This record gives sequence, structure tokens and C-alpha cells, in this order.
Amino acid sequence: MPVLPTGLTVTSFRKLNQTNMSEVVNCAAYAAGRRVANVALPDVHTMLKQPDQFVWIGLHEPSEETLNQVKREFNLHELAIEDAHTAHQRPKIETYGDSVFIVMRTAQINKENRIDFGETHFFIGRNFIVTVRHGSSIPYTDVRFRCENTPHLLRKGQGFALYAIMDSIVDQYFPVVNALEEDLDNIEKKIFDEKPSRETTLNIYHLKHDLLEVKRAVSPLIDICNRLTRFDIDIISEETRPYFRDIYDHVMRINEMIDNARELLGSALEANFSLISISQSEVSKKFAGWAAIIGVPTMVAGIYGMNFSDMPELHWHYGYPVVLTLTILLCIILYIVFRRSGWI
Repeated sequence: MPVLPTGLTVTSFRKLNQTNMSEVVNCAAYAAGRRVANVALPDVHTMLKQPDQFVWIGLHEPSEETLNQVKREFNLHELAIEDAHTAHQRPKIETYGDSVFIVMRTAQINKENRIDFGETHFFIGRNFIVTVRHGSSIPYTDVRFRCENTPHLLRKGQGFALYAIMDSIVDQYFPVVNALEEDLDNIEKKIFDEKPSRETTLNIYHLKHDLLEVKRAVSPLIDICNRLTRFDIDIISEETRPYFRDIYDHVMRINEMIDNARELLGSALEANFSLISISQSEVSKKFAGWAAIIGVPTMVAGIYGMNFSDMPELHWHYGYPVVLTLTILLCIILYIVFRRSGWI
């Protein structure tokens, strides 16, 4: 029978264990790349005493009580546990004694074609790995299944399990970035094939915001991968470090794709503003052309509306039809000139 943690009664211990069942997705011990036992969370400390094996635990939005139990089982730092419970952390990697704490943000496209972000936190030690999922993220059941089907790789230890999950998270960014690039293509078509509109400008700013959010999630992964390939983190075996270089290459590709999309989006925004300015100039030219045409009869009417008695045309029998004909003729000439010049 497992020893009760300090401060817990038998009743509270049973309640805590029942709560853990809904939060602990998987908890197993591995030796030589194969699953040797499914472990209850309160019994993990007994498995950690076994040589040449590690424990892999998956948690989904655990409660504070569950995280405190994980803290006691693995002797984790309270600041890392607080970050894992609070969530909404920026991607980072921190070392606490003999363990490493890593935060990564996950991303996926939902049914409304919007991006759902989530978080995955990692606790890695010499003989354990704990994953904590928050928010919208795909379960890592398939990742665990693939690892268990390749025991020659999983025997490398918890470092390879960390690589497999990180690689899965990074690969999820490719369809997200591809979807954003498709949105960019659609916006470019609207800019050049349709009439410039306020809606297009609004779509550009929404896409710019999405790209910035993905950029914030991806950029810190470069530093995380660099840290994991160095020799100062000795819980990652030397034979596992090359795998993190592969993740680093993927992260760099995604980062470059985001930068290219942001640059094209900036050019699209400038093009949209330029086309709007050109459209406004065209409207202004039309107003100016029609104003000039209307100005001719206005001027004539103003001259003959001064009521001077010595205006000879007023007493000429053909004065009115001649002036009216000249006025219409001048308007027609101006219309033809403006029409040919593109002002109307």
C-alpha cells in the first residue's frame, strides 16, 4: 500500500485519486523502449526507484491538487508548478535544479476557419516526463502510440518522448500557416480583381493580427531548440540532441514562412491604400470635369442676369437662341475633351 503524502487523510487521498482519474490521460512506466506498467499517480515515486526506466505522464487541464501531487512525486519547483497551473504563459525553457520546465503554444484551425491556441507544459527529469495540456490542443495519444511502436527509438529515454511531442506540436503549425497564406492569396485577388473596400482593409488587419499571434508562438521555439541541443542540459542524452536540430529546422521554415507572409501582407496593404487613393482621385476628376461643364451655363446665366440696360444682345431678335446654342456647344466641347482625357 502506498505511503500517504504528508497532510492527507485516507478520505481526502481517495477523493484526490478519483479526481486524478479524469485529469490524468495516461501514466505509464517504460523500460528498454517498451511499456512495462501502467502506474497510478500516487505510486509513481515507487517506480522512479527502478533503474533504467522512466515514467511518462500526460495531464489535461489538471487541478491545483493534482499538480501539487505531481510536485511531491517528482520534487518539482513550486514556481514551475504555479506556471503550469496558471497557464497563459509565453513559450520558454527554464531549469529548476535537476528538472527542466518547457512551455509551448499549440495552434490549430477550427471549424470557423479561425486559429485556436492552446498550451502544453513539460516537466523533464532524469527518469520522467510530464506533459500538461491547456486549452485547445490535440491529444498526444497518437504520438505515444507511434513512440511505443518504435521501441528502438523510445529506449533513448524521456528525451525522445519530449522530441516526439514537440515535433507533433511544431508540425501542427504548417497547416495553420498554409491556411493563412491562402487567406493572403484571397485578399490579393480581392485587391486587384475587385473594387477596393473597407472590408478588404479590415480583412488585412485581421490576418496581420493572426500572423503576429503565430509569430509570438513560434519565435521563442528557436531559442528552446537551441538550448535543448546544448550540453548544459544533461538530462537530454547526446544521441537524442540531433533530433531537436530537426525541430529547429522546421521552426526556422515556419518562421521564414510567417515573415514572408507578413512582408507580402504589408505590400498588399500598401497596394490597397494606393488603389483606394487612385479610386478617390478618379472620383475627384469626374467631379472636377462635371463642375467645369456646369460652370459654362452658370457663367452665362450670371452675365445675363446682371440686368444692365446697355447689353445689346437683350434687344437682338436672335440673341437668346444664339447664346443658348453657344452655351450648349461649349458644354459639348468640354464634355468631349474631358471624355478623351479620362476625366469623365
